[in-house]
Amino acid sequence: MVDFRTWGVAALLAVALLAPIISRAQQPAAPTPPPTASDLARQQEDWPNLGRFAAANQSLPAPTPGRPRVVLMGNSITEGWPKADSAFFASKTYELIGRGIGGQTSPQMLLRFWPDVLALKPQVAVILAGVNDIAENHGAYNQEATLHNIMAMAELAQVHGIRVVLCSVLPAYDFPWRPGMQPASKVIALNQQIKAYAQQRHFGYLDYHSAMADARQGLPPSLARDEVHPTLAGYRLMEPLLLQAVARTLKGK
Repeated sequence: MVDFRTWGVAALLAVALLAPIISRAQQPAAPTPPPTASDLARQQEDWPNLGRFAAANQSLPAPTPGRPRVVLMGNSITEGWPKADSAFFASKTYELIGRGIGGQTSPQMLLRFWPDVLALKPQVAVILAGVNDIAENHGAYNQEATLHNIMAMAELAQVHGIRVVLCSVLPAYDFPWRPGMQPASKVIALNQQIKAYAQQRHFGYLDYHSAMADARQGLPPSLARDEVHPTLAGYRLMEPLLLQAVARTLKGK
């Protein structure tokens, strides 16, 4: 069982130890209504949103022998997946657990990586991060800082005996909430670094980008209606790629 009361201390320690690689926090940029007073209070008191999955983490039973637990850390793309295709997350082969929060950047994911991934004792951690950094949801984009946050999550998992799959950022030609930023080349450049790091450290690498990109290096309408978030067809293209990557990683390949 996870005791949420300890994560405030863990988060403060993470900030102190990992501050050089955490991007500075500014206001979120998702296309949502103006924040309520309670939203603003939560952002000030719980910027990484440690409380989002606290109850779910607390009630999660121990992993079932013979059914490897796989935790998916991510943003809205990961968050929307179980809603779009709940049958996929009912897999009998793997216990797939989504821990995505819409709008989040890599430093927020890093701060909640302990309670939302490590404490759940998965056999595999699948990390999909970076697109909201590129969208500058929380300040100017710094590719090195984003890569370092992804590296920190991967190495924390490795230290705890958890196998790692690092995902490419999905193709992005434009952001509906920040139009005109021309992110496609930045996505490709970050993916090249993620792939090189994964190969260097012998982590799994899951290349969604190559399988999903159109001629613009974006997502086609058949896979995403808003240039960023997959449709059911998009998720169903991703699903066998995820399962293959998890199987390879569990076999140590």
